[in-house]
Amino acid sequence: MNHDLETATLAGGCFWCLEAVFELLEGVEKVESGYTGGNTLNPSYGPVCSGTTGHAEAVRITFDPAAISFRELLEVFFTIHDPTTLNRQGNDVGSQYRSAIFTHSPEQKMMAEEVVGGIPSAVTEIAPAGIFYLAEDDHQEYFRSHTDQPYCRFVVTPKVAKLREKFKTRLKSGSA
Repeated sequence: MNHDLETATLAGGCFWCLEAVFELLEGVEKVESGYTGGNTLNPSYGPVCSGTTGHAEAVRITFDPAAISFRELLEVFFTIHDPTTLNRQGNDVGSQYRSAIFTHSPEQKMMAEEVVGGIPSAVTEIAPAGIFYLAEDDHQEYFRSHTDQPYCRFVVTPKVAKLREKFKTRLKSGSA
């Protein structure tokens, strides 16, 4: 087991989209959907979706920096969501869908600031990682189990296709 794994926490719309994309990347060991950046203890899906908890739907990515860098994760992140729309990704509207990078180290903060600074009109929040609450079990690996669900077909599938096209050399074997 590699003991040099790192964590990245990213929010950019629905966590089903982010999880479906990041779990395909070589060097990513685990992706968990959850909630972070809010002010309510032990939030759940309903209250988070109502926008009253202050949390963002996010993913916690455990990755091997020897196989994929934090910068590469950010490159994928900014390819699959729109960092220029405040509290919105497509039809998903509200602060729970904001673009955010929750950093786990000073190095991640510097890298996030550098990358976001290079994107004109970016509204991506950069904040220290706080408590990450795992989403309910039925939200974990959602896309894998619900590929025919309309939201997955019309929103998640195009993001996965975009990843496969633009980052085909970065995919885990069998994910192309």
